[in-house]
Amino acid sequence: MPTLTTKDGTQLYYKDWGTGQPIVFSHGWPLSADAFEDQMNFLANHGYRCIAHDRRGHGRSSQTFDGNDLDTYADDLAELVSALDITNAVHVGHSTGGGEVARYIGRHGTARVAKAVLLASVRPQMAKTAANPGGLPIATFDASGAASPRTPSQFYQPAAAPRSRAFRSPKSRLKLPPVRGRRPGGRSRRRCSARLSRGDQRASVR
Repeated sequence: MPTLTTKDGTQLYYKDWGTGQPIVFSHGWPLSADAFEDQMNFLANHGYRCIAHDRRGHGRSSQTFDGNDLDTYADDLAELVSALDITNAVHVGHSTGGGEVARYIGRHGTARVAKAVLLASVRPQMAKTAANPGGLPIATFDASGAASPRTPSQFYQPAAAPRSRAFRSPKSRLKLPPVRGRRPGGRSRRRCSARLSRGDQRASVR
């Protein structure tokens, strides 16, 4: 199982498939690199090098007590990019991964970046405040981060479920597929949610 050990001793699991221009995938909360497996398989078979890692606290990477914030996520990504000598990369980030990609570019520059694709990314500021009246009440994020269902898949499946109308329709006979991706540790999930909901990353994307 390929892993990278970061400067603080965290082990990051990653996949590195194919050859060609690199496409680096950053997954959403609370999933893992497996969330992009279909896209990686397709693109690796069509002339691209596809890389994705399990964020710290998620999947097969170390279940860290600290460092569940965008700055650390971005620094982890920078270490992975450097260790694998990735250049001219297209960075694709979904949800929290979008914030990770934006923060990575803000902290580490664009020397190794060709393009960035942010898919349903977290916003620079998510909670409702006087400066951000369109945000969600902080209580919404707190409830999500603190949730501990008896059956974990009941909590994580909506995060991975398709958004197709075919699945959302009450008349649909289609069944939701198994959750794609391994769930994170409870502390990592809660801390990530808390940091994202209370953070203000507007300066990093100006």
